[in-house]
Amino acid sequence: MKLFGKQIPIVYSLLLWAVIWELAGRYAGLAILPPLSDVFEAGLEMLPTDKFWNAMAVTADAYFKGLAMAVVVGIPMGFLMGVSKTIDRLIGVWVNIFVSAPLTAVVPIFMVILGIGQATVIASVFLFAIWAIVLDTRAGVKHVNPSLPEMAYFFGASRWLIFYRIYLLAALPEVLAGIRLGLIRAVKGVVIGQLLVAITGIGELFELYSRNFLFDEFWALLLMVFAFAFATAEAVGFAEKRIEYYARTR
Repeated sequence: MKLFGKQIPIVYSLLLWAVIWELAGRYAGLAILPPLSDVFEAGLEMLPTDKFWNAMAVTADAYFKGLAMAVVVGIPMGFLMGVSKTIDRLIGVWVNIFVSAPLTAVVPIFMVILGIGQATVIASVFLFAIWAIVLDTRAGVKHVNPSLPEMAYFFGASRWLIFYRIYLLAALPEVLAGIRLGLIRAVKGVVIGQLLVAITGIGELFELYSRNFLFDEFWALLLMVFAFAFATAEAVGFAEKRIEYYARTR
């Protein structure tokens, strides 16, 4: 962030926005925007409660199951699109449609098919997360030098060995970048899924707090969700930096 032409460290930037939020909450007179100090106080009161941890357990269950399914399906799908032009043309159109489409509109279809419950939320997480993983894996595989798998095949390497030792390792930076984007989009999927279902996890809490105008608790929960998404993205980003070697040497 720049202020008056000078670069401001991100910590100072966050402190600046925190002060602006605190002042706006105290003097703007907006019920929907409480002071940040009240939000933190509500968050501290919320943390020890069973209601919060039960909601987080339900949400984490849907989040990690949906994300795992997206990774298990998305990486092979992206790999096949990267090595086969026929599959790329066959699936690529639908992948691009789902990437650009408003996926929130699809969640009610899951509710009709899977019912109102955890299965719908898991399907929502899968739907939001998979496409970034597919596209980034496809891009990583397409960057692999074609002479490498041809040479490995010539020397008798099996298809599994070629996939594991050449394609997967060479495309690993893009695969991790796709997973990082996927887990961020998965947070959106789990929140939207639970808000539309409105009977489980943090979606139930968001609905409860907004319906009863408990904006301190609402903002506290929202900040926790943002912090979780940021922390998980940073963790995968750290893993990406650790394997930059593959990107430089392939």
